[in-house]
Formats: sequence, C-alpha cells, structure tokens
Amino acid sequence: MKGKYRVLVETNRLKYEFILIRNITIIKGNSATGKSTLVNLIRDYEELGTDSGIELICEKACVVLEGRKWQRDLADIKDSIVFIDEGNKFIKSKEFAEQMKSSDNYYVLITREKLPMLPYSVKEIYGFRESKKYYGIKPVYHEFYGIYDNLAAKVPICPVQIITEDSNSGYQFFKELCDLAGITCISAHGKSNLIKYIAATQTNPVLFIADGAAFGSEIEDMINLLENYPNYKLYLPESFEWLLLSSGFIKGKDLKHVLEAPEEYIESSKYFSWEAFLQAI
Repeated sequence: MKGKYRVLVETNRLKYEFILIRNITIIKGNSATGKSTLVNLIRDYEELGTDSGIELICEKACVVLEGRKWQRDLADIKDSIVFIDEGNKFIKSKEFAEQMKSSDNYYVLITREKLPMLPYSVKEIYGFRESKKYYGIKPVYHEFYGIYDNLAAKVPICPVQIITEDSNSGYQFFKELCDLAGITCISAHGKSNLIKYIAATQTNPVLFIADGAAFGSEIEDMINLLENYPNYKLYLPESFEWLLLSSGFIKGKDLKHVLEAPEEYIESSKYFSWEAFLQAI
C-alpha cells in the first residue's frame, strides 16, 4: 500500500478529517480530546455501516484492531487503514512490529506511550484540536495538528560540538565537515543513546543530529530534556540519505518526483519506513 489517503468520519455532531501519507501515524494527546471517540465511530461504522448514522469516506477500508485475537485478525486485514486505540498493549510488542512490518496496511496508533519497536517519524505524530470551522448547530470539527512541527531553530546555530545518532556513513560525513570547521563530532551509536549524552556533555553549545524518519519514539523524552539546556539544539533531517538525494549531487530522472511525493513510491509491505526506502535508492 502506498499513496496519500483522506479520511473523513462524520456524524450529526462530530466531524474528523485528516490525510495519511505514511504507514505509521501516531495520535497523542490528553484525555477527552476525541481520540478514542474516533476509533469508536470507525468500529460502529464497520459493524453497522450507514445504519450507524455515521458517514465514513476513504479510498481504503478503515478497520479497528483490538483484543486478544489481534494476531489472527491482523493476518486477515489487507490493503486497509488499521486503527488501534490506546490500552491495547500488544502495540508495544516485538510480535506486533514483526507482523506489521510484512503487511500492506497503513496504521493509525492512538497512544501516549513511546513505541521503540516501530520506526515512526517525528512528522507523523499528531494531536486533535477543535477547529473554529464548525460551531453552533454544526458538527464539532476535529483536525490534526503536528505536535512537533515547530522544532526548527529560529536563529543560526554555531555549535562547538556535534553528536550524531549515526555511527556509519552519516557520522563519517558530518565528521569530515566538522574537521574542516574545527568542530568536535562524535557518534552516540544509536538513537536511544543520544539522550544519555545530554546531561553528560559539558560543552556548549551542542547540536544533536538524528534521522527524523525513525526518531518518533525518542522525541518526547529528548524535547523534555533539552528544555533544561537552552544551548543544546536538535536537527532532524528526514535521514542522511534524504540529505544526499536532495543535494543535487546524485542524478536520476525520477529522483525529483520521488522527493516531492515519496508517499507515491514507498510500498509499505516492502519498506517499513521512508528511511529504509531512501537507503535502497
């Protein structure tokens, strides 16, 4: 499954409308923001159709996955958008990650917990908010907002040290640049290790670099810690491969189109993340 999909779920009181472009989308947020209500509506529509009083419009089937028999049920779900509400603990398991990896579905996971088994992007972590588009007797309109949309630094950064998540080609690239500029560059040897360097690093200012395409499980802890270190900054390009392909040094007749709309080229059953696709180009 690949591509961009609009999902609209509506009753006479509520309306949800959003666009999905990756195989993994995370919805977070506090209680009573409409997250579980969305899943309940999709479940009701799945069981009763239009008799439920719910309108669901999407190019793909939308289904709810839950309960003890999730493995059996997921094996039968093909080419669909799968919604999973918080409370289903299996979404943190290695078994779920493995079964999800080989499926051709998109997944919308509603959870406030980190999911280290899954490579999800910081760009695909959303909350719900009520929009002013609808009011009074019209439906309450719930829309997505990107929780981590405002990570970009507002001023130039002049670090004296750079710490990369990568320990291979990405690290080697940044190390060469840093050597030319007289900046120290070290590798944290993995995304989960970046956090360990925050309190341990005494040098200021510091720039941390990680692949945004798979850093979703670490981003909340990282942001919370960085609030105590105003001279520490975080840079999250899509991936090191994305930087190279976007640079213009690598030529390909379809490359421009791929970078403009990667969701049209990345088959979810073949590539678990956009990063994996970019590595294969």
